[in-house]
Amino acid sequence: MGANDDDKKTEGQLLSEKLCFDIKNCWDAASEEDLKEIESFAKKYRVFLDRGKTEREFVRAALELLKEKGFKDLDILLQEKGSLKPGARVYQNIKGKSLVFAVIGSKPFTEGLNIVGAHVDSPRIDLKTNPLYEDSELALLDTHYYGGIKHYQWLTIPLAMHGTVVGKDGVKREICIGEDEDDPVFCITDLLPHLAREQMQKKASDFIDGEGLDILAGSRPYKDPKAKDKVKLKLLSLLHEKYGILEEDFAGAEFEFVPAHKARDLGFDRSMIGGYGHDDRCCAFAALHGTLNTADIPEKTVVCLLTDKEEIGSMGNTGAQSRLFENFVAYLGAKTLDSYSEISLRQCLGKSAMLSADVNSAFDPNYDSVYDKKTSSYFGKGIVLSKATGRGGKFGGSEANAEFCQKVQGILNRNKVQWQFGALGKVDKGGGGTIALDVANLGVEVLDCGIPVLSMHSPFEVISKIDLYTTYKGYVAFLREA
Repeated sequence: MGANDDDKKTEGQLLSEKLCFDIKNCWDAASEEDLKEIESFAKKYRVFLDRGKTEREFVRAALELLKEKGFKDLDILLQEKGSLKPGARVYQNIKGKSLVFAVIGSKPFTEGLNIVGAHVDSPRIDLKTNPLYEDSELALLDTHYYGGIKHYQWLTIPLAMHGTVVGKDGVKREICIGEDEDDPVFCITDLLPHLAREQMQKKASDFIDGEGLDILAGSRPYKDPKAKDKVKLKLLSLLHEKYGILEEDFAGAEFEFVPAHKARDLGFDRSMIGGYGHDDRCCAFAALHGTLNTADIPEKTVVCLLTDKEEIGSMGNTGAQSRLFENFVAYLGAKTLDSYSEISLRQCLGKSAMLSADVNSAFDPNYDSVYDKKTSSYFGKGIVLSKATGRGGKFGGSEANAEFCQKVQGILNRNKVQWQFGALGKVDKGGGGTIALDVANLGVEVLDCGIPVLSMHSPFEVISKIDLYTTYKGYVAFLREA
């Protein structure tokens, strides 16, 4: 731009630049060095996403990384004398399904924490407690879906089984079938078009009901003419031979079926990533690495909260509605203060700030009737700030106050992190929530802040690489300055 270009602009043009919020496309400003970093970060994420298709697997992969970076088990440290000094790195593994970790800052505990929180569970197909049965000499698995899904999207796609089972011998076994190239896969069958005239007249919501999502698991009978349910028996014999599983072990086991495909670059320009579980592991990955890349000794203690069960309401002892986060903060106080009390815990929470790191629905021109273009988030325009969540009158959601919104916006602006507005569709068209509500109930300032996603809750979601990287940079800035 020439030195006198501003002289050529009209009064209205100059006023527009001053007053209007111009949401740019992040790709336009990316340097060659930026592009290399974006691609490197995206590649690490794809690998991590494939390793962590369930909440247990994501937590295991994250723990490996934390231990490499010198984080210590807080549960062990609580049994030892001594306090946590500034720069100490600690984690707590919550039943293998949720994870909280922190880097102790130089400011006192009662000055509060800077927190980024995400969830690591995703919609999927679970097995019922007595799933295996035989019908017409086919072995099938009875299921119950987990989280909000469109049933028909899960038909005729390759599925992998991921699970944890504890046998009568007390031994815990981790099972994964369908991810290696030589593994068998599973599927839910669909009706051929030639016989589907009646089916095709149904609404999408009635196309196949939840009880119809049974998984095809085998067809080969056990060789014994006197045995009953020989195909089922054959499968049980194979499971027992390889994993020591008895049929009764299914009663307490956790078996999850997820898409068997790997995350892939998407588009001619490779600008996007398609895969299963972006919601909310893309934000969890950015939060994980954002926390790891804070200062060796931050001013305020920084915390990353990765929870389970968000897709079904954050219930249970590994969900955000439990006491797991409050307990973790209390443990930090007990190990950093000379004289810890309930009052010091409440002081800490009241002065803490958090970004609820969860995805938002990106504007999709194929379905523009349900979006408000003025408040939608868009691919390539950076991290999404969502002041309010919920549905139908903001019910069941969380809303950040004006002061905290401006604080976060200021941090992002100072650090040249591109951000955009975000709301989940038009009023009364639907809605949703995050873990923000649960942490805000403790007195913490919380703002929803994450990555725009296309085809959310489907077996193959899509995100933009530059939004992933911009969100990571935003989390780093927030943890450093909030």
